[in-house]
This record gives sequence, structure tokens and C-alpha cells, in this order.
Amino acid sequence: MKEFKYVIQDPVGIHARPAGILVKGAKNFKSTITFIKGEKSAKATALMKLMGMGIKQGDEVTIQIEGEDEEVCAAAIEKFVKENF
Repeated sequence: MKEFKYVIQDPVGIHARPAGILVKGAKNFKSTITFIKGEKSAKATALMKLMGMGIKQGDEVTIQIEGEDEEVCAAAIEKFVKENF
């Protein structure tokens, strides 16, 4: 399992447009990608659940990646998160 933490920089937090792109991209990997904030968690392939977490600017999220392609997946997801959130 790979894991990294990220503090959301986007003034709007995690919002529809980039979250939709994230969901599409996450479906291309075999690994499971999970966003965690406090007690809440959501798979990166579940748009409504991810949006429902209410992640705002300044919130720290933990992103866990687990599966057979986790090395490649973790690198791609970390790059996407840093560029879009």
C-alpha cells in the first residue's frame, strides 16, 4: 500500500470539474484509491461520495493506493492532486 498526505490548495476545495476528471482517471487503474479526511473516506471512483466529503481549502487529506499497479498509480494520482487541488 502507498499513502501520501496533501493539504488542499484550491480556494474552492475539491469541486466538480477536477473531481470528475479524477474519477475518470482513477478508473484506468487496477489499484483502489481512497481519499480520507478525518472519519470520512471515499473511493476515487465514487464522484458523489468524494464530493460529499466537503473537502475545503486548507484541509489535509490522506490518499491511500492499494493494488497491483500501486507504484504507477500513486505517482499519477499525486501529480494530479498537486496540479488540480
